[in-house]
Amino acid sequence: MSRIDVHAARRALHRIPELGFQEYETQAYLLSLLNGLPKEHLSIATWRTGIIVHIRGSEPTARIGYRCDIDGLPIREETGCDFASTHEGMMHACGHDVHMAIALGLVDHFAHVQPKDDLVVVFQPAEEGPGGAQPMLASTALQAVRPEKIFALHVQPDLPVGEIGIRPGILFANTSELFIDLVGQGGHAAYPHRANDMVVAGAHLVTALQSIVARNVDPLDAAVITIGRLESGTKQNIIAGKARLEGTIRALAAATMPRIKQRIEALVAGIGEMFGCATEIDYGANYYQVFNDEELTQSFMDFVSRRDLAVVREVPAAMTGEDFGYFLKEIPGFLFWLGASTPYGLHHEKMLPDERCIDTALRVLIPYFSERGYR
Repeated sequence: MSRIDVHAARRALHRIPELGFQEYETQAYLLSLLNGLPKEHLSIATWRTGIIVHIRGSEPTARIGYRCDIDGLPIREETGCDFASTHEGMMHACGHDVHMAIALGLVDHFAHVQPKDDLVVVFQPAEEGPGGAQPMLASTALQAVRPEKIFALHVQPDLPVGEIGIRPGILFANTSELFIDLVGQGGHAAYPHRANDMVVAGAHLVTALQSIVARNVDPLDAAVITIGRLESGTKQNIIAGKARLEGTIRALAAATMPRIKQRIEALVAGIGEMFGCATEIDYGANYYQVFNDEELTQSFMDFVSRRDLAVVREVPAAMTGEDFGYFLKEIPGFLFWLGASTPYGLHHEKMLPDERCIDTALRVLIPYFSERGYR
């Protein structure tokens, strides 16, 4: 099916994970493969560390988009596989190496077998942060070939190979990073009255933040505030003058996120007043919900089931974040889970998808794009 060996490409990409907007080696490797393809109806453009491939259709009546993400994570790999990361402290722990291999397979196929409609394959950087979807979508390079519909997938360790998970409507949550700094006055543990203890202030704030979901969010909505890291102090007998809280906010409803942030700001201001300390909030990377177009999603589910291309499961919404949501905010389409059969979850240092999921994805997507199943 493919002139590019997609499994070999996946393994080569797995060895060279890079962080967002630093995917220089990844981009160079992808370009080395893409530039070897026939160019009769294919053109390649770059945007920062990303790539945009435009495949012109033979009878174009629409322009269809497919997006994959290309960055890795700051995780030390512990899979023990013979193609493990060669970049110390970095790993493709979210399956983006698999995503790229699938996108390469699509480009390779349609470079040799011209599609009827235009196809735009987007290799997007910085999905894990600081967020590449919004700026790439707004770029001149992508606007020049802006698709009318767009699709994507994400590996799912909990689903077996040969299955895909999808649902019409909301699939992934709105998410935001959360960083809070508290600055008081350090001092000697024997003289607490001469200091302003930020361990105590930070502990109060962690507890107060838990009240937001319990008392400020509609119980029929779904939201999460998690403080995953609290850093403060240097020694057991020194009162800490600074504290830093790091966490994440997740909400299924788009309207819930600003209400949560408003409440966080009120609580942080209250802590500042209570403890007489300076405060600062940074929301870091923010991702918009993944909302699958209901008509396109149902049509896709029917298409795959009718042709027995994969087992289709309608799955519940998840509090996962994905910046593909920004594409779907402006362009109708959907994202689906791709069964990857691995006991370790996403972002785990031992997460290693079963490579057969690449074949499942191509078996589904090539006929979907060839037969204009998106109509």
